Amino acid sequence: MGKTISREELHRFAVEFVENIKRQDHGATIVSLSGELGAGKTTFTQEVAKCFGIKDVVTSPTFVIEKIYKLEDQKFSHLIHIDAYRLDGGSELEKLGWDDLVRDDSNIIFVEWPENVSSIIPKDSIKINFEVKDENSRNIEVVYG
Repeated sequence: MGKTISREELHRFAVEFVENIKRQDHGATIVSLSGELGAGKTTFTQEVAKCFGIKDVVTSPTFVIEKIYKLEDQKFSHLIHIDAYRLDGGSELEKLGWDDLVRDDSNIIFVEWPENVSSIIPKDSIKINFEVKDENSRNIEVVYG
């Protein structure tokens, strides 16, 4: 069961998410972000990046597919933001070094449009679904692998 939050509440939701997220002991922590265009996937990732102290402008990596941000003094060493919107299957992501990224338990990986690369998303990934309720609110459901 999800909860409906406003755009303003999204930051608080991201803070709670970052405070409660735990590193996996068998590889990267993977967060799958699903929802239609404009549902809040990138905005959520931007808010999480702020919580981790990233000063860079975090934009959707739609055209570059992947962006890696180094984290300082955090429980993870890198935040990796992947947009699989333009990909057609997991093999395309594997060409970008997916296997190395997921082996490292100090990485946290956010994947937008995970359904496009579902064959390589681990079953125990955290799944967050964003649903547009209206212009100013989203229903967000989190499922822990």
